[in-house]
Amino acid sequence: MAGQLGGIPVLVLREGSERTRGREAQSTNINAAKAVASAVRTTLGPKGMDKMLVDSLGDVVITNDGVTILKEMDIDSPAAKMMVEVAKTVDEEAGDGTTTSVVVAGELLKKAEELLEQELHPSVITSGYKLAAEKAKKVLEEIATDIDIDNDEELKKIARTAITGKFAESSRDFLSEIATKAVKAIVETGYGGKRVVDTDNINVEKKVGGRIGDTELVRGMALDKEIVHPGMPRKVENAKIALINAALEVKKTETSAEVKITSSDQLKGFLDEEERTMRRMAERIKESGANVVICQKGIDDVVQHYLAKEGIIAVRRAKKSDMEKLERATGGKIVTAVDEISGSDLGHAGWVEERKIAGDKMLFIQECENPHAVSIVLRGGTEHVVDEVERALHDMLRVVGCIIEDGKAVAGGGAVETELALRVREYSASLKGREQLAVENFAASVEIIPRTLAENSGLDPIDKLVELKAAHERGEKNAGLDAYTGKIVDMWQGGVIEPLRTKKQSLESAVEAATMILRIDDVIASKRETLPPEGAPGVPSGGMGGMPPGGMPPY
Repeated sequence: MAGQLGGIPVLVLREGSERTRGREAQSTNINAAKAVASAVRTTLGPKGMDKMLVDSLGDVVITNDGVTILKEMDIDSPAAKMMVEVAKTVDEEAGDGTTTSVVVAGELLKKAEELLEQELHPSVITSGYKLAAEKAKKVLEEIATDIDIDNDEELKKIARTAITGKFAESSRDFLSEIATKAVKAIVETGYGGKRVVDTDNINVEKKVGGRIGDTELVRGMALDKEIVHPGMPRKVENAKIALINAALEVKKTETSAEVKITSSDQLKGFLDEEERTMRRMAERIKESGANVVICQKGIDDVVQHYLAKEGIIAVRRAKKSDMEKLERATGGKIVTAVDEISGSDLGHAGWVEERKIAGDKMLFIQECENPHAVSIVLRGGTEHVVDEVERALHDMLRVVGCIIEDGKAVAGGGAVETELALRVREYSASLKGREQLAVENFAASVEIIPRTLAENSGLDPIDKLVELKAAHERGEKNAGLDAYTGKIVDMWQGGVIEPLRTKKQSLESAVEAATMILRIDDVIASKRETLPPEGAPGVPSGGMGGMPPGGMPPY
């Protein structure tokens, strides 16, 4: 890129850089974002299709989850990458609604392109979109309904809606029950009496083998570890659990030291002292009253032997995250010195046992009294099935968590979007400036959701959209499309319910991404550095910089 200054060219960008600007830059960015939206659009709704993604190593992912598809796609366009970020944000904040956000963002940009062709300035369009988004948020608040979070049936409806359309839908009643129980177990009271749900406190262990129906909820922890010594019991009832973050073995000296032994007596005394130290560790654990030891570090064979003689179960090299969850599940405290352990540091569980699941031994710590962390052992016929069920379960856990925290829900099945489109159109009539056109286009963009639901269900999208609009104009604010029968029904009565947070986050993220992409009118791409070929001028045939074939310069 060069500019003219008094007839002298001024070089600003490095040679080889690419620059697109004005309508060309906008058009390139909008087309990239639309391509991403169309890639996931067919996965939306109960009749959505799945995608098979194969990476460069040949690993296969089969999924219906919007954010997973976008993460796995090898995307090069910077504008398309922004759409991936939208999906990630929605996934982190609300768990579900990732496909919705990307599809709406793509449609907002498509409608904006029509306005740009009519010579509307991008800042006018973005201003209109922001006005419409503010109105839409107010409408969402108005039409949201309070949910009784003590009513498990209501929570299960929300979980079932999240899994509908995914591979594991056939087991949705069973999985929604597990998800609801798991989330209710970990609810805590935060600042100001607010309910807080941290789904990281739900440990999901995947095991290939069996079927989805073999999935179980453990009111405690399921550790992918086996008992260290064959002489230890395989089951302990009324378990008292010691959580130790210290190596149960003889410590090496901090500094580099040497011990000189000159006689066999000295050697025997040295070895005896080592054994006494390790025996003392086992005795100290026994004295504390513990009958189960979970150790974050190693356990020496001698210590294992003494623990086994005392009938104590031991597991070594547990993950730090598992240790923290065990603290929350059992009510114990992690101790960092064996000598300091006491009865008050021990956690409690109804029983602890080692079981073989799909050929692997696992330790189950069950029936904890008031666990603030729980485990779900996921089963499925193949690795792809287990992975997809885990993704569905993640969405279910997050939406149930959202509803427990916020207590507000809206109807699904395109009902919310149709109502929003109707109300935003009414609002656009009250505007006087050019923004009115952008607000109208926002309303049309939101209708892409019921339209896509109809398309993916093999129904006529125009007919169904007309029927939906007519129902909402009659005041049926919960009227949505039943993808199975093709009829317009009350979604709230049909049990298709979504958290308010999911819809708000999807809409906000979609508008933010669309407006950000619209405001770009100049794309400057630097040329990627490439190494000159071997033998090129200035490059010796031995490699770059005169380096010998071994790779190190000669001294």
